[in-house]
Amino acid sequence: MSAPSSSAPSSDHVADPARIPPLQLIPENQIGRDFAVGDIHGHFSILERSLASIGFDPVRDRLFSVGDMVDRGPESEQVLDWLGKPWFHAIQGNHEVMTCVGMTNPRTATAHRRYGGQWFYELDRERQAGIVAALSALPVLMEIATAEGPVVLSHADLPAVDWWPFRYALETGSHHPRDLEFCQWATERLTRQFTGSVRHTRAVVHGHQTLPRIQALGNVFFIDTFHSELPAGQQGRFTFLELGSLMPHHGPGEPWSAPKPSGMARL
Repeated sequence: MSAPSSSAPSSDHVADPARIPPLQLIPENQIGRDFAVGDIHGHFSILERSLASIGFDPVRDRLFSVGDMVDRGPESEQVLDWLGKPWFHAIQGNHEVMTCVGMTNPRTATAHRRYGGQWFYELDRERQAGIVAALSALPVLMEIATAEGPVVLSHADLPAVDWWPFRYALETGSHHPRDLEFCQWATERLTRQFTGSVRHTRAVVHGHQTLPRIQALGNVFFIDTFHSELPAGQQGRFTFLELGSLMPHHGPGEPWSAPKPSGMARL
């Protein structure tokens, strides 16, 4: 897997690569646990209840979002409150990209509205600007240190099978111009069911593609199990991957089983 394929979006909906912080390195949590969670999509109250159900301790533990915190759900505007919490960290997903680009690009704004972004265009310009400033400052990837080795977070996919040279390319700015777009939009590994592991990292964690249950392909985990497009009570549950043990924890509820809505492609 290298350059993005047709699973990537139109360039109209892609943020300027020169303005995106590509990689953030996170030191090991010495006092508690680290969890990654799949796409939140504006359901922060359900997220909060789910954290309580797994015994999350905000004094000791940390939560990492794999992106797509906004759109579709009723509480997207709360993203600023959550980004202000010292124990909550996030990377950009494709919905954060559409939010940022849509503020100044009418074509992207039209597409963004179709995919759950109407809430953003109902805000005043000052509030929009504050949200865009916060979301545009987020990295595209994170490397989180654990006692067992680094864990990499990337929203949708990873255009590499060896983390070390890709990390070097990100740090030196020598990566392919569309690599960051691939990380936020592509679905190649999951679509192909590619089971080869990514070398020189303990694990890679993605969201983006909603599944009834967590899926591992090699050392790559797909953890987006909350289906924000289904009616309340049928959306399934959040999955929290504990990064130290790579063991999944689940919020209340059962896995979703209803078919995805038809008539519109999901982004």
